[in-house]
Amino acid sequence: MAKKCVARGQRVQNSVFECLLDETQYRILKAELTQIIDEKSDSLRFYELGNKYQNKVEHIGAKRSYSPEEVLMI
Repeated sequence: MAKKCVARGQRVQNSVFECLLDETQYRILKAELTQIIDEKSDSLRFYELGNKYQNKVEHIGAKRSYSPEEVLMI
């Protein structure tokens, strides 16, 4: 799962990824991850922040994120 997420975004923490995706890319990635998840030991969370994401994300410290313009998957 990590390889698929890293290919489309950036790793923020060990198992947390930020991905700048349009709606189609989001649906494709979500379907791919849903197919490979082991629901007995893994979990997935998708956060859609919407158009006013700037008001919903606060960052303090190093490794500043890019500025997404569309769907942000974390």
